[in-house]
Amino acid sequence: EVQLVESGGGLVQAGGSLRLSCAAAGVTSEDYVIGWFRQAPGKEREGVLCLSSNNGFTLSDDSVKGRFTASSDHAKNTVYLQMNNLNAADTAVYYCAAVLGSFELCDFADDEYDYWGQGTQVTVSS
Repeated sequence: EVQLVESGGGLVQAGGSLRLSCAAAGVTSEDYVIGWFRQAPGKEREGVLCLSSNNGFTLSDDSVKGRFTASSDHAKNTVYLQMNNLNAADTAVYYCAAVLGSFELCDFADDEYDYWGQGTQVTVSS
């Protein structure tokens, strides 16, 4: 059973940075995709970035391009979401999700992901 645990959320001032971590336990395949999603109060969950573990392929939503990047540490089975130049619109609960398979699965359709973390709150003060 795959388990995902996010960490790294918190309160940051506008213009600041945070790095979220998604530690994956129980992943037996080297080929998987991690998606980062967020849900702001009163809004639907939206995808912001996904990363293929196999070839590093990434896909970013326009709202975060140039500000958010993802990376992975295979030795730690951890994927990171580096968030720079944060603004109030980035305030949300952030989730990581996983689906086993190749980079073609990297997209923002949340029903394609099989495993989800518990979420971590990111609050950006203006």
